[in-house]
Parts: sequence; C-alpha cells; structure tokens
Amino acid sequence: MPTELEELVEFLHHGNTQIRQVAADHLVGYSQSHTSLFKRDQLTPIKGLKLLVKDYAPIAKNALTILINISHDSEVLKSLAKDDAFLETLLSRITSKKEQNANEMAMLLANMAKDDSLQRVLELRRDIPKELSTSKWAIDQLLDCFVKGAEGSYNKHADFDYLSYFFADLAKFPQGRTYLTSPQPHDSNIIPLTKLQVFTSHASHIRRLGVASAIKNSAFLVSSHEILLSNLSLDPALPPPSIGANLLPYILLPLMGPEEYSDEDTDGMLDELQLLEPDKEREKDAEIMKTHLETLLLLSTTKEGREVLRKVKVYPIVRECHLHVEDESVREACDRLVQVIMRKEEGEEDDVPNGSGGGGRLVELKEGEDDEDERIIDIC
Repeated sequence: MPTELEELVEFLHHGNTQIRQVAADHLVGYSQSHTSLFKRDQLTPIKGLKLLVKDYAPIAKNALTILINISHDSEVLKSLAKDDAFLETLLSRITSKKEQNANEMAMLLANMAKDDSLQRVLELRRDIPKELSTSKWAIDQLLDCFVKGAEGSYNKHADFDYLSYFFADLAKFPQGRTYLTSPQPHDSNIIPLTKLQVFTSHASHIRRLGVASAIKNSAFLVSSHEILLSNLSLDPALPPPSIGANLLPYILLPLMGPEEYSDEDTDGMLDELQLLEPDKEREKDAEIMKTHLETLLLLSTTKEGREVLRKVKVYPIVRECHLHVEDESVREACDRLVQVIMRKEEGEEDDVPNGSGGGGRLVELKEGEDDEDERIIDIC
C-alpha cells in the first residue's frame, strides 16, 4: 500500500489546480531529504514535475524547486539533462521577458550542466527571442539573459545570477572553454568571456563567484592564454581577428585594496589598476579571491604567460593581498603564485628581482582541483 507521502505525490497530476498546488506546496519540504519519493515507478513523479513547469506560476515554482533539490541524484539528473523536450521548455521560458520563475530555471540549468550531455546546448539552434537576442544559438541567448538581465533589467522577476554557475560548469568541458575564449564571427567577433568578466566586481556574491569559476575553468585551455592575457583590442600578435580579451584587470582588481604602491611597483602596471580610489575595497569572499589567484596560476603555465604577469607587475598586487588578507587559504594561494612567477627561468642565473626570497618551484593546479562550482544548488 502507498504511504501518505506517496499518495501526495500522485496528487501532482490531479486535474484540480488547487489540489495540485497544495500537493506541490507540501512536497517541497520533503524534496531535500526524500529523493527516493520522487523516483518511484521508473521516475514517474519526475515526468509529472517536468510538465508542472508549464503550469500556473506558483505551481511551476514549487515543481522547479523540487527538481532543483533532487537533481543531486545522478539518475534524476540524467533524466532532466538528456530530455530534449524539457530542455527546450526551460529555454523557451527562461528567455521570456515575463517568466516569473526564470531564476529557478537558471538554478535548475546550473545543476543540469553537471551532466556531460548538456554540452549539446553549445550546438543547439532554436527560435530567436527577438526582445532578448539576435542569435539563433541557445548558448548566446542564455549569455544575453545573464548580461542584459542583471538586476532585473530584462525581466523584473529575475536577475539570472545563477546562470554564472551554468557557464562555470560548461567551462569544465573543452568545447565550453573554446566557446568562451574564442571570438564569435556571428557576434562581431566578440569573445564571450569578455561579457562575463565585467561582473567580477558586481554586487551579487552569486554572480561574482560563478563568473570567477567560469574564468578559472576557461583558463585551463592553455592555447587561449595569449588571447586572455592581451590587453589590446586589436593585437597584431594574435591570429585573425587579432582581438584580445583584456582579462587581467578584471581578476586583479578584486585582489586590490586601497594600498599605495611605489613608483617602482606601478611602473608597467595596467592603467586600469592605477590611481584607485582611497576607499577601494578588496573582495571580501576568500573563496572568490582564491579562485582569481588560481586563475593567475593557470595563466602562468607558460613562460610567455609568466613574462606578461611580471611585466604588468602582478607581484606587488599579490604581495599586498598576502599582507592584508588573514584567510590562510588565500595566503597559501598567494605563496603558490609567487613561487611560480618569481622563480628562476631556465637559462637564468638569479631569481626574478623582488621575488619571494628563494628559488621558486612550479606548482601545478590540476584540472578540477578544489572547485566550488561542483556544488549542486539546493533551496531550503
């Protein structure tokens, strides 16, 4: 005999709207601890919840919340991520200017991106939501949601912050990294990552953390480093279309506080990092700071990358970060970076001047190490 909870799940399919809503209201509270409840009869409740995403807004919100909370389960995750029709339902609704549950859909998409199969969104073409985008590519439309929708500027019901986690997870795949770091011919050769990196100093903690993770994961693509490190909009040293991403100011500024630097330190420092306001605040979240430092470590993988970091005076910035931040994980990340960029290069007799006080050693950051973006989003 079905238990009372199992009977309640069956009411999600009831023809009466009020009964469906009451059932969904009650089941949200069980979705964090009773995943198996929604996996009965070969995931039949999951199929019903997918349909409820198109129901009245309050019911759809509860259905989405339940799906978000149970998507940590690998079987449920695959059922969601591999369902083409369900993916199109989410895409068609999240890109709508009037969708009341767009933030919940962003959270669910972020969780679904944990499954390898969602890489197909990078090659998915769909109808163009004309109020939002000019692109036929689903990934471009989601990027437009994130950029144009910040702080409710596109949809008053949503800020799309959790899409940053979605991009971070896609950037763990080679195809995702290539998309984010390559000029897009159909979009005036804009590099998608340049649309994300401007949010490293945004007010939203979720947006800053997700963007930091997306940048770090993209930096595992060593072949993109020349583009990422170039601070010229038209850099003849780059292959056509010769466009650089100018990434460094966006990951260095969060590491900087109001400290003053000597003339020697600022000689060569990027223009965007000089003459900062005396009330300039350093990023408060240690995890975000550590992520930016790990990105810099990745960018120092090649000799050319290390030379760029030295030339633009990254060392003084990291030195001050180490001095003024008490978090041990941040200080360790500073130490690791200094060990690399200030170490003796092959053929050199001495360490780079102003180093860390000893011969540096190369410390590799392995792919996926310590990734915060591995987390599945839950809603309490």
